[in-house]
Amino acid sequence: FRKKAAEPLAIYDDITVGLKEIYKKSLLPLEKEYKYHEIQSPMMEDPDFDGKPLVMLIGQYSTGKTTFIRYLLERDFPGMRIGPEPTTDNFHIIDFAEEEGKIPGNVLSVDSKKPFRHLQQFGGTFLSRFEASQTDAEVLKSVTLLDTPGILAGEKQLVNRGYDFAGVLKWFAERADRIILLFDAHKLDISDEFKSAIQAIRKNEDKIRIVLNKADMMTHQQLMRVYGALMWSLARILQNPEVSRIYVGSFWNQPLLYEGNRELFEMEQDDLFDDLQALPRFAMVRRLNDLIKRAKAARIHSLIVSHLKSQLPMIGKDAKKKDLIKNLDVVFGTIQNQYGVPAADFPDLEIMREKLRKQDFTKFPNYDKALIAKVDKMLSDDIPRIMNLLPGEEQEKNRMGLGTIKGGVFEKVAMPYGKGIDAGIGEKIWIVTRDKSKYDDIFNTLEQQNGKITGRVARDELVKSKLSNNVLGKIWRLADHDQDGLLDNEEFALAMHLIKVKCEGSQIPEELPAHLIPPSQRFFKFMKIKLERCSPFSLVTEKELIRSR
Repeated sequence: FRKKAAEPLAIYDDITVGLKEIYKKSLLPLEKEYKYHEIQSPMMEDPDFDGKPLVMLIGQYSTGKTTFIRYLLERDFPGMRIGPEPTTDNFHIIDFAEEEGKIPGNVLSVDSKKPFRHLQQFGGTFLSRFEASQTDAEVLKSVTLLDTPGILAGEKQLVNRGYDFAGVLKWFAERADRIILLFDAHKLDISDEFKSAIQAIRKNEDKIRIVLNKADMMTHQQLMRVYGALMWSLARILQNPEVSRIYVGSFWNQPLLYEGNRELFEMEQDDLFDDLQALPRFAMVRRLNDLIKRAKAARIHSLIVSHLKSQLPMIGKDAKKKDLIKNLDVVFGTIQNQYGVPAADFPDLEIMREKLRKQDFTKFPNYDKALIAKVDKMLSDDIPRIMNLLPGEEQEKNRMGLGTIKGGVFEKVAMPYGKGIDAGIGEKIWIVTRDKSKYDDIFNTLEQQNGKITGRVARDELVKSKLSNNVLGKIWRLADHDQDGLLDNEEFALAMHLIKVKCEGSQIPEELPAHLIPPSQRFFKFMKIKLERCSPFSLVTEKELIRSR
C-alpha cells in the first residue's frame, strides 16, 4: 500500500485570517463531532476573531463600575445612570459610533457582524436586560467596554434574575481581554451571588485585575486594614496560592477626602491604566492564547465523551449512565492515567455532571484518532507558525499608531511638578538653577581651561559624593551633553544635580531628559532635530556624501 502524502502546510500572511482557518479546518470538526457546543461552549464565529479588545467590569452594586467607565471616557454616554442604589440592572456594552444611540439586546443577538449571536441561548429575559450604547468617545475607537449589573447582597440576592447570571458572566469572561473586579473600600462583605460570580470567571484569572475603589475616604491605618482583609477574602474564593495584585485608588473626578495617599493613588492608577492602554497591542496574543486553551479543552472533552460511550453495555444503558455520572471523578482519573492529561485541565466536576444528565450517551461518538491528531497538529505546527507573525504585526500596529488606547483619561497631561529626575518637567526655568549659585562657587575653585574643567578635575570633585564609579561614569556621560570631553559651568551644575537626585534615592536615566538639557545647548539640540527631519542628507554620512561626488 502506498503511504498517503502529508498535507502541505498552509501559508498565512495575516494572523486573523490564519486563526480563522485553523479553527475551521482543525478544531471545529472535533467540536461538532463530540457535541462540544452543546455541552461546553458555543461555536466561534468570525466576529470573535475580528473584534476590538473587550474590558469587562464586575462588582457589587454601588462599587463605582459606571463611574469608572465615565472616568475612562471623561464624558457621559447614553443610558448612563449613577447612584447609591443598584442602578445598572442590565449588561451594558459601550462602543464607538459617530452618532450617539442605543441598541436593544434582541437586535444585537441577531446581528451577524457582532459577536453576540450565541447569547440567544440565555433566553428572552436576558436579552431584555442586554443593550449597547454608542458614542463617539476617542477611547472607544480602540476598545469596547462592558458594564455588568450590580451584584446583590443580603435579602436582595434571594430574588431570581430570570436567567443564568453566572453563565452569562462566564460567556463574556471567556471573550474579554480584561476583567476589572471592583470592590468598595466600605463594603468588603462578599455575598453568595458575588462568590458564585467570581467562581464563574475564576478560570480566566490571567485576565482579572482587582481594584479597591473609593479608597480616598480612608486614613492610612484604615486602608491598611481593609487591604489586608480583602486579600484574605479573595484568597479563600480564588483558591490561588499566589497573592493577587490589588490596585488601590479612587476612580472619579471629585476631590480626595484624605490627601495623605495621593501619591500612592497616582502610581496605582498609572500602573492600571498602562496595563489597559496596551490591550490593543496584545489583543492578537490574547486571541491566540484563548484558542490554544479552547483546543486543549475540546481535546479533553472528546476523550471524556468517547470514554463514556465506550463504557455503555448492550443492556441497561440508563442505569450505567447514572453510575458513570455518579462516579465521574473515577472517569476523570482513568482518562488522566491513560492519556497523561493534567488534573487541572479537566472541566468542573459538578457542572459537567449537570450537563451530562441532559445528554443521550448512545448518540455520543467513538474515539476518533484522526480528529484528535488534527488538533494535535494544529497545536504543534500551525500555532507556532502563526506566532512567528506576531512581531511583524506589532511593529505595523505601532507604525500606524494603533498599538495603544488614545483619548479620555489615557491622554496624560502632566502637571509642572515632579520628584527626583522628573522634577522641573513643564517649568520654563531650568530646575538646576535653584542650586546653581552653590555649584558655581565650587566650579570657580577648580582648575579650568578656557572656562571648562577636564575629566580628571571633575572626577576629583565628583568622587566626594561616595557614589560608585559606574554611577559616576553614567552621570559624567549625561552631564557632558555636547560630548567634548570637558564640562562648562552649566554641565558641572547638571552633574552635581544628578548626584543629588541619585543620593536622594532616584534612578539615573539612560538618556538625559529634555527638561534637564543645559539652556545654552537647547537651541543647538532643537536645530539638530530640525535638520535631521528636514534635510535630504539626514541619513547620509559625511564620508558617503564626499564619495558620491
